[in-house]
Amino acid sequence: MALLEIKDLDVHYGGIHALKGVSLSIEAGEIVTLIGANGAGKTTTLRAISGLVKPSAGTVRFDGAEITTTAAHAIVARGLIHAPEGRGIFANMTVAENLEIGAFLRKDTAQIKKDKDHALSLFPRLKERLAQNAGTLSGGEQQMLAIARALLSRPKLLLLDEPSLGLAPQIVALIFKIVRTIAADGTTILLVEQNAHMALGVANRAYVLEVGQIVLAGDAKELAKNDQIRKAYLGVHD
Repeated sequence: MALLEIKDLDVHYGGIHALKGVSLSIEAGEIVTLIGANGAGKTTTLRAISGLVKPSAGTVRFDGAEITTTAAHAIVARGLIHAPEGRGIFANMTVAENLEIGAFLRKDTAQIKKDKDHALSLFPRLKERLAQNAGTLSGGEQQMLAIARALLSRPKLLLLDEPSLGLAPQIVALIFKIVRTIAADGTTILLVEQNAHMALGVANRAYVLEVGQIVLAGDAKELAKNDQIRKAYLGVHD
């Protein structure tokens, strides 16, 4: 059984039909990426999964239970964690306080400390800045903090929305290396990413979203060779 299964999902924003019958599934242990142009509905898909917007039709099942109408905070408690576009860190709180918020719903103090130590081993820069206000970090460090904070929630499934947005190439490479490590540690990942080249390089499978509809799906490495994808998203022109 898939860890996440979405069937025939529709989302409306007023008169705008943002998602039209979107269906996708993710098996435990996979990295799956959702690629598409700006405005295709990628972020809306993540927001519908994590309970931040309510679908007008369709179903979302996670870890064996239907969560289509479940409140966002209850979805977090089930182990489905959303690291949003724009990072969503608390700028006036320290790095350490931001990390503590990630573990807010947990009571297993000893394991929280282990998870925090592990997150800081993935992101050594954060360890040097624990007492700093998060708003004073660079863009790359803020993205690292957003991911580290999400890991403190012990996700079974991590939704990552545009983790490379606005970052320098060497920081992007580091972020994607860590995405691989997180997956290897056992966390399933659904990745939304403008950088289709990097996304297809790290993912097992991919879905292509155009104007609110899935138009292609398959093995990520195969899709990276697809002429249509290469021209539309990878900037390759014969």
